Amino acid sequence: MTEAEALRALRKYVLAWPATVERETWGHPTFRVKDKIFATYGDGIVTFKADKTAAAAGDDPRFFTAAYVGRYGWLSVKIKDVTTDELLALVRQSWLRIAPKKLAAALDE
Repeated sequence: MTEAEALRALRKYVLAWPATVERETWGHPTFRVKDKIFATYGDGIVTFKADKTAAAAGDDPRFFTAAYVGRYGWLSVKIKDVTTDELLALVRQSWLRIAPKKLAAALDE
């Protein structure tokens, strides 16, 4: 999949979720729920909030600590290194971590 195709798929998927918007920040698309960033895209890289176990494990060489926010449990991955399904699952988990609990519960229903 090309970067453009991956970004289109990402937009289509996440913008269907409640209270989710895309906003350009730092010259790149950021995806937000209730004005809190849960994923960013830039230069073929998606950055997302990971659980502490995944962030600490670091076993998968496709993932790397995100610049600036990595110390808070954020990881990055090059789009070309993951399948669309993997990417969307990672971003969904990030959304669930960032979204208010009631909103997250609504998505899981």
